[in-house]
Amino acid sequence: MQEKRKWSDFSPVQQRAIAISAGVELVLTTVALLDLVRRPAGQVRGPKALWALGMFVQPVGPIGYLAFGRTGA
Repeated sequence: MQEKRKWSDFSPVQQRAIAISAGVELVLTTVALLDLVRRPAGQVRGPKALWALGMFVQPVGPIGYLAFGRTGA
């Protein structure tokens, strides 16, 4: 069994890539959740509660909602 890697085990480039990826996921999830909360239920494909739960399946949930969960109405 492999030992868990510590933050200091990653190179500076890897640390930067992880931090940027985490930031992008956080922003994407925040944007998607805010859109879901503000959008009327009639403009959302499917139940809003289900989309809200799906947002926490990273990174598929927020991308899926933004791409397929909203209607143009």
